[in-house]
Amino acid sequence: MKTLVLHLLPVVAIGIMTCACSAGITVTTLSVENKANPGQTYQGTLTLSNTDSVPRRALIYQTDYAFFSDGSNHYDEPGDMARSNAPWITYSPHQVDVPPQRTSQLTYSVRVPDDSTLTGTYWSILMVEEVEMPEDPPAQLQRRQTEIRQVVRYGIQCVTHVGTAGHGKLNFTDTKLVANEDNRRELQVDVENTGERWMIPSAWLELYDSGGKQVGRFESEKKRIYPGTSVRFRMNLGSTPAGKYKALVVLDNGDQNVFGAKYDLEF
Repeated sequence: MKTLVLHLLPVVAIGIMTCACSAGITVTTLSVENKANPGQTYQGTLTLSNTDSVPRRALIYQTDYAFFSDGSNHYDEPGDMARSNAPWITYSPHQVDVPPQRTSQLTYSVRVPDDSTLTGTYWSILMVEEVEMPEDPPAQLQRRQTEIRQVVRYGIQCVTHVGTAGHGKLNFTDTKLVANEDNRRELQVDVENTGERWMIPSAWLELYDSGGKQVGRFESEKKRIYPGTSVRFRMNLGSTPAGKYKALVVLDNGDQNVFGAKYDLEF
């Protein structure tokens, strides 16, 4: 048996001062999407609001964005990803001071290249980050105090669906039956999109006993899956008693695209 020893560390009294920089800047949406053909251009407007009683400054910049079933998120340089639409986007302003209790407009234009090989979903992020104003007063720190400043960023996903060809394709890459924090069983299903278009499927698990009787249906939240990305669906089995079961996992995109996988579960 392994013995765990609790070590008590000496305590050094250090005060933590959190700056009074509550989130003043907010945005009206975190996702915009449009359909377009090669050679077409479209425009849009985003609204930035300052909910604070003093002026706030926002810095706007671009990044690529990808996420994976292991929980990792990648914010790469704009245009690095094969399906990045960042090079197609121009926007203004790149920095804006928003008066207290007022709004400012961020305009953008997306010009799809006149390239007939383009098809499917392309995307990137417009990042809105609140930064310090020059007149923001410095914090008055006492001895042994440390200041922690809060950085507020909003990633607005800018999505372009080009043409009508291409489709999404979902692959089941890994499945695990685990016990969660409440010691309840949870089926984790990793899924990747190897197609050309995004998919936003509903996911659920149908559980059947050895006699073929359905004993439960367990749902997971909807997830957006871009081409080349992957996600993890979690189905909490609740208080299902121990035993042997047949499991059917269904991913339904709400159209003709429905995917399924069967598993034998024993717990």
